[in-house]
Amino acid sequence: MAINISEIEILIKQSIPDAIIEIKDLVGDNNHYSATIVSSVFNGKNKIEQHKIVYNSLKGKIGKELHALSITTKEKN
Repeated sequence: MAINISEIEILIKQSIPDAIIEIKDLVGDNNHYSATIVSSVFNGKNKIEQHKIVYNSLKGKIGKELHALSITTKEKN
């Protein structure tokens, strides 16, 4: 079962309330996405730590309902 963009946004927002999120469906199959997430939660953290925050917010759905997600994180000033 695939996951849609709004479900991904909801999961991320639950863990990162101030997130500004832009998600694109890369091939139109509700299974391969790219996401850019901007948040103050990322301030002072390296990219690995930032990506872990995003992965944790998705509650184990990557590899199951969500096949592929390319993540770009940015600090919010």
